[in-house]
Amino acid sequence: MNILAMSDTESKALWDYYQPGMLRGIDLIISCGDLSPHYLSFLETFSNVPLLYVHGNHDEKYSQIPPDGCFCIEDRIYVHNGIRILGLGGCMRYRHGAHQYTEKEMQKRIRKLWFQLRRYGGFDILVTHAPIQSFHDGDDACHMGFAAFGELLMQYRPKYHLHGHVHMNYGYKTPRVSLFEDTIVINAYRTFQFEYDDPTLREKAEQESKR
Repeated sequence: MNILAMSDTESKALWDYYQPGMLRGIDLIISCGDLSPHYLSFLETFSNVPLLYVHGNHDEKYSQIPPDGCFCIEDRIYVHNGIRILGLGGCMRYRHGAHQYTEKEMQKRIRKLWFQLRRYGGFDILVTHAPIQSFHDGDDACHMGFAAFGELLMQYRPKYHLHGHVHMNYGYKTPRVSLFEDTIVINAYRTFQFEYDDPTLREKAEQESKR
């Protein structure tokens, strides 16, 4: 399955300069947050495949302008072609506003998922906006990650964790692909396309983790 992950910054190639056929071969699109709802609606329309999303900390406008035709997977497990995808959007609380949480609030969200996690027997992809605490996150209040995500990954050992929030042009030494325990972690900044069963992606993550 060919997945297009994205976050934080709209791709000019896919929006301003879109050409028919650019999304051919994509089976699923996943947004990790902080993208225009119009952009998501556009991509869903022209790809004609499911587009799943979680909220970023700048997505308050989704309440008035939801992405048309797209599926919000906040606090739920969505199954696509047998692959279980869990969504937990938002970032560490740094000001008043929607889609921001303290560590305890994020832990509470995860505890409420116990029935779904039991029903589905875990999950294969974790989709978040924020990263894991002390794992390619930032050192400022806004860009710190959640320790709860690391605990969740260690307990359920999913194949992938997709996140955004830490822009790769911020100057942080954040790799595109790395390994956390058994899970391949992908920073979905702008866009990243990958095959779900591509063994070379794990090899790349392992090599990055050894640096």
